[in-house]
Amino acid sequence: MLDIAEELDRWAGRGRDFAVATVVGVGGSAPRQPGAALAVDADGTAIGSVSGGCVEGAVYELCRQALRDGETVLERFGYSDEDAFAVGLTCGGVIDILVAPVRAVDPARPVIAAALAAAARGEAAALARIVAGPDGPVSRALLVRPDGSYDGGLGGHPGLDRAVAAEARALLDAGRTGTLEIGARGSCRGAPLTVLVESSVPAPRMIVFGAIDFAAALVRVGRFLGYHVTVCDARPVFATRARFPEADEIVVEWPHTYLERTGTDGRTVLCVLTHDARFDVPLLKAALRLPVAYVGAMGSRRTHLDRTARLREAGLTEGELARLRAPIGLDLGARTPEETALSIAAEIVAERRGGSGVALTGGHTPIHHDAREEARIG
Repeated sequence: MLDIAEELDRWAGRGRDFAVATVVGVGGSAPRQPGAALAVDADGTAIGSVSGGCVEGAVYELCRQALRDGETVLERFGYSDEDAFAVGLTCGGVIDILVAPVRAVDPARPVIAAALAAAARGEAAALARIVAGPDGPVSRALLVRPDGSYDGGLGGHPGLDRAVAAEARALLDAGRTGTLEIGARGSCRGAPLTVLVESSVPAPRMIVFGAIDFAAALVRVGRFLGYHVTVCDARPVFATRARFPEADEIVVEWPHTYLERTGTDGRTVLCVLTHDARFDVPLLKAALRLPVAYVGAMGSRRTHLDRTARLREAGLTEGELARLRAPIGLDLGARTPEETALSIAAEIVAERRGGSGVALTGGHTPIHHDAREEARIG
């Protein structure tokens, strides 16, 4: 539910009762990943999605029922061979959905409200809930923070909360949402439980170096993909709010100097659009030695060959140079700034998800590649 935290935080702040349906496990070609949520309030207002449309109507009714009877339930939806357009996933996948009420009288509400507030503020937080076990889904929750501290509880043996908090902290550090199997008394002891851990982390960073027209289009696409986008250029006449109104941050500074002082992590993407050796070489020398997700640089193939030679002279190894995506983007035949931004974004998504970048038509490989984030309740 943390993927729709901003709106749910407003609902909670106004004292509204609501029910949340959360994807906890998927298989096959199910369209949404664990953590995706649909919420319905007492007035019947709905936000979010759990299936891209396949089973929304049925899940909506389950939420209304949860608000009426206060019961937390786990439901499975799959493909119907008899009638592909009955209540089921016409894409052929399987999806497990936890439906839980969040009412003023529910004991988990304060913990869930705290998790929603943290996520809405852009703070890192993890929310753990039992979705399967001897007693079925449990209407309790555990809020885990990056430092390992936690609030709330899952009930039962005191070792359970400690063990889940430790596991949830590891998932939070990786920015992942998924399920884990754990004993009811913690670790491997006791009857097995399936626990959903939803992680909410600050938006990943996209840093665009070079305040050119292509950068303006890339800023828009980056924001659309959910990145916190920074534009950096040493030229104050070009790096202006008027030229980049949609950027989260505009920095007037030499690119390599800024990169050396700013924070990056394993989700950060760096897009170098300057194609000027004065900026590119010191910048890429620093960038290719950082543990970031993606480093791409704009320029012709001739420019890239010259730039690579300069980087070798600057001391970069072949392994470091192999991380550079240049010329930047996938081969879409792009011409305009918007088309070019789309090709760059497509390459970033392919790198992130493990995609090949080739057309799906005629292929036989899975459409969804990111198996690391998939989970399924057996």
